[in-house]
Amino acid sequence: MSTLLRAALVGYGSVAEKMHAPLLEVCPSLDFIAVIERNGIRCQQRYPRVQTFTSLEDLLASDAADLICITTPNELHFSMAKQCLHAGKHVVVDKPVTLVAEEAEELLALAISKGLVCSIFHNRRYDGDFKTLQEIVAKKLLGRLVYLESHFDRFRPQVSENWREKDCPGNGITYDLGSHLIDQVVLLFGKPTAIWADIRKQRTDSVADDYFDIALDYSGFKARVTAGALVNVPTPKFMLLGEKGTYQKFFLDVQEQAFKEGKPPEGDAWGMEPEERWGNIHDTNETQAYPTLRGDYRVFYQNVADAIMGKATLLVQLEQAIPVLRIIQAAFTSSLEGRKITQSEGKW
Repeated sequence: MSTLLRAALVGYGSVAEKMHAPLLEVCPSLDFIAVIERNGIRCQQRYPRVQTFTSLEDLLASDAADLICITTPNELHFSMAKQCLHAGKHVVVDKPVTLVAEEAEELLALAISKGLVCSIFHNRRYDGDFKTLQEIVAKKLLGRLVYLESHFDRFRPQVSENWREKDCPGNGITYDLGSHLIDQVVLLFGKPTAIWADIRKQRTDSVADDYFDIALDYSGFKARVTAGALVNVPTPKFMLLGEKGTYQKFFLDVQEQAFKEGKPPEGDAWGMEPEERWGNIHDTNETQAYPTLRGDYRVFYQNVADAIMGKATLLVQLEQAIPVLRIIQAAFTSSLEGRKITQSEGKW
């Protein structure tokens, strides 16, 4: 294996174009060398060194890549990741990795049997606000914790042509944003003892869920994750309550907007949030701004490369995605049947 790992993208939709490709391009341990686009060569026009393939079969037959990053619609993740692993390739799959936990378990077993890295793109673990929340919890700044509220709200009143809003397996906001928010809570607090959920289609003509409100129950603690497409007022990104006070944080991580604006993920200022966007800790005596830690999605692909080369332990492990998938599956059942689902029933 050469010094640089050859990396390829499967799919070049909006997320691949604006986020995955720039991250692959700047990662010092990766050589972004190939892409699969069924129609056109948009990626190659921006990155002239990238070779365009029209099918996964052609890419694998060419042996052009060591690491393959799958950014296709959710219903294709399992079959494509399985195909890549069988071909001896390391794999990154965009969240939620697969549609059901059993498929993720099969990918995990296959990757282990072949000694390959298979990770899930949980870039939101590297949001500055979530890293700050982790620090506040670790330092016990709020004392005994009783409640966390985590939002990811947007105002998108019109249904788009994006596949996530069409009638297809794995569509909707719960598989999309829900996988991020649930992953953050489970990473921070472990697996809940029970969950209950309200999942809806709120917009006119919506065929995919565009709102969820999921409660995760712990002993003496509750976390609530929610997202909607008809929220046109500021809501807190995080609100954490403890016996010594409250941490409240508005605004989304700055990296996503930077990607949308076409800014390359480079330099020491990348992911730094301006002071006016910091959250506040409110205690019995005063309110103080709490600096937001630097967010940095670049850590994800660098760690994947280091893990492949045996230099580091993989941080975002496929095994961690399995309970998140089981919670998502249980959330749909909970919403449909209007009841709480326990950990023993959901098997997460």
